Amino acid sequence: MTAQSELTITSAANPRLKGLLALRRRRTREETGHTVVEGYEELALALAAGVRPRTLYVCEELFSPAGRAGSQDIGHQSDLLARVRTEGVEVVHLSRSAYEKVAYREGADGLLALVEQVGMPLGSVPVDRPDFLGLLAQGVEKPGNLGAMLRTADAAGVDAVVAADPVTDWGNPNVVRASKGTVFALPVAAGSTDEVLAWVEANDVALVVTTPETDRLHTEVDYTGRVAVVVGSEKHGVDDRMLESAAHRVRIPMCGKANSLNVSVSAAIVLYEALRQRTTG
Repeated sequence: MTAQSELTITSAANPRLKGLLALRRRRTREETGHTVVEGYEELALALAAGVRPRTLYVCEELFSPAGRAGSQDIGHQSDLLARVRTEGVEVVHLSRSAYEKVAYREGADGLLALVEQVGMPLGSVPVDRPDFLGLLAQGVEKPGNLGAMLRTADAAGVDAVVAADPVTDWGNPNVVRASKGTVFALPVAAGSTDEVLAWVEANDVALVVTTPETDRLHTEVDYTGRVAVVVGSEKHGVDDRMLESAAHRVRIPMCGKANSLNVSVSAAIVLYEALRQRTTG
């Protein structure tokens, strides 16, 4: 049942919903310092990482078996709603038509939160561990690829992910969605390539740069110690500045007719080689 103090919105023209829609633009996210997180899994991970939503928008009709969420998810969604209520988060109820107006994905499960913009200053990224493992993504264009790399980085035990000359921001809702919320579980930062390289040098991080222009395979270098794996855009790869700063240049063997892999796949292959070396000795 809706608490008396909780607002209900039924009109898709409501100004609040217009504000949520405006957050699809990077400029608005940067100006307001906010972004949105949609979906139970993403929200649960964000909450576990200490994120406190400013507002939670819910459509309980979508919790039910008659809605789009599976019946097995109803208890989890209701538990999450109860949790944010106990933390004093504002809860706003939306009609199905109003919710679908602001939903970012098909098959919405009725949970969408307004949160603070994600990311930290480059200088705040924790690099104090002697076995620090980072992932640097230079000029990666597609939010889906950035999100996929975050999921891999989280699974592979990466300590931080840094975007150099980013085309999009970490708070892009499509990055959040593709990352399944892991963007909140990892330290993430961004900067120009020059800023990132200065940070790398100041923290004595060895760069392992992926490029087809080398004979050395990704399995032939040492990933122990303070290391960051570097991937570039699918169209152009990394630039000369990254290549010149590399401790190692590595390639992934290609046996077919295609001359490259999706950048998120390339990152996964190299990061898991680093994990293998670090866990098997």
